Amino acid sequence: MKQLLRNRIYLLLVVLVASVGSMCAQTKKPHGGFNPQRFEADLEQYITTNAGLTPREAARFFPVYRQMTKKMRSLFDEMRRCHQVNPKDVNACAEAIRRQDEIDIQLKMLQQEYHSRFMLVLPANKVLEIIKAEDRFHRQMFRKMRK
Repeated sequence: MKQLLRNRIYLLLVVLVASVGSMCAQTKKPHGGFNPQRFEADLEQYITTNAGLTPREAARFFPVYRQMTKKMRSLFDEMRRCHQVNPKDVNACAEAIRRQDEIDIQLKMLQQEYHSRFMLVLPANKVLEIIKAEDRFHRQMFRKMRK
């Protein structure tokens, strides 16, 4: 009887360890999670499809778009650094708030500048569809990340 109980406990432990190991393997994201190159490729494919860009239009548009996103990324990085102030230092907090406001304005001006550039290489109706598609893509990605 003791041997049967011991065997059952041993079997239960083996099954438990195996199931925990497989659960951990399933929850691990491939390649450490976020892949920026994959994200960019997925975004460009989504925009191309949803805005109805031809290969020629996409070839003219995306180099300009990548310039804009590179500049925006540097502004977002700077904004993130503004969050790293000592919350007990009132002057530093005030300066961080002012700097974030300046960066917000710079981001909007950058978007305005590049939207004008986009309209030099594509008709305005395509540019508007691109802006909408980009927004939809980001919303979908945020929803997926929350799950």
